[in-house]
Amino acid sequence: MKIYKKLYNVTNKIGKMKKDTTNPFYGNKYFDINQLIESVRPALIEEDLLLLQPIRDNNVGTVIIDVETGESVESFLPLPDISDPQKVGSVITYFRRYTLQSLLGIEAEDDDGNRTVPENKRQEYMNRPWLNEGTPEWDKCEEYVKGGGNPKDLYRKYQISNANMDYFKKLKS
Repeated sequence: MKIYKKLYNVTNKIGKMKKDTTNPFYGNKYFDINQLIESVRPALIEEDLLLLQPIRDNNVGTVIIDVETGESVESFLPLPDISDPQKVGSVITYFRRYTLQSLLGIEAEDDDGNRTVPENKRQEYMNRPWLNEGTPEWDKCEEYVKGGGNPKDLYRKYQISNANMDYFKKLKS
């Protein structure tokens, strides 16, 4: 298949990507979708390859098509069941980046799981007390959120379960 030779040429032209965007919460670096596309598109065009990133049957994907032969390669990830449109948009952007990165085998550090969080931040968080319902701290946090405070601010002082964070997010709305 001719497309594999073209993709081989593309990956040799791209090389290693530099992560130049910083996650404000965790402080880790990543390359955003616009930087990624800007970096790979010239090499794809030079090889007569078309990049598409459709949402198909509740899956976000990357499809690369050889415009000369019609051959294609693709990578898709299923969208999670999320009703918040802003969160859906974030997931789509994330999945677009990672399906394209994985399809082209673009070199990047493994930023999955605990490696996403720098060690000093992870230790700092792990040393915080747990926020538990029925405690005076819980009552203070409820007052804070009811008074207009951001539930995510609670992470600065406490470890908090997803279920409890969901409670505070609902309390805010």
